Amino acid sequence: MGLKCGIVGLPNVGKSTLFNALTSAKALAANYPFATKEPNIGVIVVPDERLDKLAELVKPQRILPTNVDIVDIAGLIKGASKGEGLGNQFLANIREVDAIVHVVRCFDNDNVIHVDGSIDPVRDKEIIDTELILKDLETAEKKLDKYKKSAKGGDKKELHKVEFVEKVLKHLEDGRNARSMEVSEEDLEVFDDLYLLTSKPILYVCNVDEDSATSGNEYTHKFKEFVKDENAEVILISAGIEAEIAELDDEDERTMFVQEMGLDEPGVNKLIKSSYKLLNLITYFTAGEKEVRAWTVKNGSKAPQAAGVIHTDFEKGFIRAEVIKYADFIKFGSEHAVKEAGKLSVEGKEYVVHDGDIMHFRFNV
Repeated sequence: MGLKCGIVGLPNVGKSTLFNALTSAKALAANYPFATKEPNIGVIVVPDERLDKLAELVKPQRILPTNVDIVDIAGLIKGASKGEGLGNQFLANIREVDAIVHVVRCFDNDNVIHVDGSIDPVRDKEIIDTELILKDLETAEKKLDKYKKSAKGGDKKELHKVEFVEKVLKHLEDGRNARSMEVSEEDLEVFDDLYLLTSKPILYVCNVDEDSATSGNEYTHKFKEFVKDENAEVILISAGIEAEIAELDDEDERTMFVQEMGLDEPGVNKLIKSSYKLLNLITYFTAGEKEVRAWTVKNGSKAPQAAGVIHTDFEKGFIRAEVIKYADFIKFGSEHAVKEAGKLSVEGKEYVVHDGDIMHFRFNV
C-alpha cells in the first residue's frame, strides 16, 4: 500500500529544507514566503534493519525496502480558507495525503525571516489549525444541506446523519479539530464521508537548532505543553543536521556524524517510525532467492489483505499463507532450518498478520 505524508507549515519554518534532507531531492529552499508553489513529491526509503539481516541470510538477487511518499506543500498564511496566498492550492493538496507532518519553527535565526516577524510555534500552529477548521466548517455545512434534503421524507437514517453532522459542526465551531471528536462505530462511515482536513492524523515536527536536537528548548517545551491533550506525537528534528547527513554518501560516515551530534538515529528514521505509528501500519516480509522485500499493511490486516498488497489476484485466489516469525528465521538461519524445527505455520483466511512476519502465499487464480 502507498503511504503519502504531507509536510505543512507556515512559510519559512524549514519545510523545504527538511524535505530536501529527507528525500535528497532538491526542492527550492529560499528565504522568502511561497518559495514552494507547486507541491514537490519525494520518496523516502523506509529504513529497517530486519530487512538487511534477512538479506544477509538469504543472499537474494535484490533487496526491496518499502517507501513513503513525502509531499512538500506550499506554505499557508492567514486567510488561506478564503483563498489568500496559495490557500486554495494548499487545501486541495492536503486533501490528497494520508497524514499531516506539521513543521513548526523552534529556532532563532535573524537571517531567516519569519512571515509574522517573531518566533512562536504555538501561534503558528493555531494559524494553520484555524484555516483548516474554517475549510472543514464550509465542507460540513455543504454536506449538512445535502443530508437535510435527503431527510425531508422523514427517513430515520437520513435524520440521524443530519443530527450527527450538526454535532460535528458544533465541535468545529468550538475551535476543535475533527480528529479530537469521539465518533461511534455507527457514525464512522458518515464521519469519513465528510473528508475533513482536521480529521487526518497529525505528527508535529519541531524544527530546532543543532544544540536543541536532543533535549529541545524553551520553544519546544512550550509547544509540547500546548498540544499535550491532542493525543498527537511531537518529535524534534534539526533540518540543518539532516541536510548535512543527506550530503554524506558513505553509510559509516553518516553513522559517525549522527553519533557526534549526540543523536540515536537520523531524523528521517524518527519521522518514518512516527508516521507508521500514526497510521497504525506494520511491515511484513517476503524472502526468496530472487528478492527479499518489505511490504506495508494496516495493523490488524488478515492474510488475504496482506496478499492483496502484492497483487489483487493473490487476495482473490487466496488459499493459505506459510508464516515464519522473524525471530525464528534469524535464530535458525534459513527457511529449510525453520521447517526442520517445526516453526513454520500454515495459516488460513482469518490469520491476523504480525509486524515482522515472513510470509509466502499460496493462491489459485
